[in-house]
Amino acid sequence: MGSVLVGVWALIFVLSFTAGFINSYINSAIENEISHIQFHNPKFMDEKEVQYTLTNTASIKENLSSNPKIKAFATRAINSGMLATARGSRGIQMRGIVAEEEANLTRLDEKIQEGAYLDATKSKNAILVSRRLADKMKLKLKSKPILSFQKENGSTISAAFKVVGIYELGNAVFEESNVFVRQTDLNRLIEGENSVHEVALLLTNLEELDSVKNTLAAAFPATLVQNYKEISPNVNLYESQMGGSTYAIIFIVMLALIFGIINTMLMAVLERTKELGMLMAIGMKRVQIFAMIVVETVFLAMIAAPVGLFLGYLTVSYYGNKGIDLSAYGKGMEKFGFSDFVYLSLDSSSFITVTIAVAITAVLAALYPALKATKLKPIEAMATV
Repeated sequence: MGSVLVGVWALIFVLSFTAGFINSYINSAIENEISHIQFHNPKFMDEKEVQYTLTNTASIKENLSSNPKIKAFATRAINSGMLATARGSRGIQMRGIVAEEEANLTRLDEKIQEGAYLDATKSKNAILVSRRLADKMKLKLKSKPILSFQKENGSTISAAFKVVGIYELGNAVFEESNVFVRQTDLNRLIEGENSVHEVALLLTNLEELDSVKNTLAAAFPATLVQNYKEISPNVNLYESQMGGSTYAIIFIVMLALIFGIINTMLMAVLERTKELGMLMAIGMKRVQIFAMIVVETVFLAMIAAPVGLFLGYLTVSYYGNKGIDLSAYGKGMEKFGFSDFVYLSLDSSSFITVTIAVAITAVLAALYPALKATKLKPIEAMATV
């Protein structure tokens, strides 16, 4: 019973940790980068050229504003260029945002670690850089890096921007290559009239992802509408592998548990050889002996399993709110977009799956000891000391 209890608790913990670890990556990517659905000019996704803007931004915004299934949305002007300081130069992506829209969508204003958000400053050509980029390029508040990028007519422009804020998202890859500026400043410099390359949105209910995406695609047939699974293959891969990893972990843990149960029940049979021989001598059939051992094993396992499930539930509930601090490994994890904190999570279906797995494991583990008991010879068994 003890081995089953500990095994079930450990299994719940590992499953919830794995789910929380994967969910942290998926949620971070959705919240900070790709959202649930994005609109683009079809050519922009292939070539990333500044001239491929959305021509129907106003109608898209009107549609999204009146749609109760949309939680928040933001428009972005995107341009690739070079950021230069006395330290050197680096390729970056400029995200021209509307401060209020971006704050509603990604809560970027809450992730400012130093300085102010774009809507809190009137500085011309204000820019937000990440802590990582600031350290690499020796930038600090009020620094004025030079950004060089392309205009809509194909010519190149260079302009000085003033660092007004330093943000931190916990994703090294994104942080080292993305800066945020006002959409009005970027459009003024590229001489584009309200140029928008991307509209990103979050849904109120994620279960309606496909239906909302199909509805929006039908409403704007000339625009490329994609959900986060289509935009980011990595997120789709992690999400699709969650189910497979769950069953793989259950199989490995149950495989280890089955040997523990076999060992315990085999010892129980050997210690009761004389009693089993006596039962067979007074008329108990071998089938009944077999069934007795199997039922005993299942009862022991199913008494211990609910206790293990309950302890697992308490563990998931506690660390689901508090989280497990992995900051000691954070520097390495952030390079792949994982958070320093993992919040355990496990759906109810996984608890049911674990219960069924324990029952099956108990039955399988009981077969060998039960067969061993049925092969005893009554006279020899009763003579056992």
